[in-house]
Amino acid sequence: MYYCYHTTPIGELLLAGDDTALSMIGFPEGAMRRDPAPNWIYNEQPFAAAASQLDEYFAGKRKRFDLPLKLDGTEFQLQVLQALQQIPYGETRSYRDVAENIGRPKATRAVGAANGRNPIPIVVPCHRVIGAGGALTGFGGGLDTKEKLLRLEAEHSASLL
Repeated sequence: MYYCYHTTPIGELLLAGDDTALSMIGFPEGAMRRDPAPNWIYNEQPFAAAASQLDEYFAGKRKRFDLPLKLDGTEFQLQVLQALQQIPYGETRSYRDVAENIGRPKATRAVGAANGRNPIPIVVPCHRVIGAGGALTGFGGGLDTKEKLLRLEAEHSASLL
């Protein structure tokens, strides 16, 4: 597994994967803070496109990522991650909305758990999922980070139409 760090407005993100796909983004703090395993190899080259697209995203110039991803999980978790990728830039959905979207309307809590396991946040936009009534709920990078990402998208969504 290769890894590198990439500096962003929300801190230094850990990017990890192999030479063909991104498989993890770790936040600098919060529940999704990650450190490289001792056997991982530091190499920025496999993540050049990811770093460039993240820079464009944070500059408000990119609303969809176009990267090869390696997502692992159960069939249900992968369905949730696929549904997250369909939430438009600058918009939010509730956990219930996502559950209904995948045809499992009673699986709201399971959707929340799968959302919380998202190994590639930002690129797979789990930050766009909010609680019932619009409340910001748990986020692996911390609620401050979630709020910053949503604010960034709200500020730039009109300019990307």
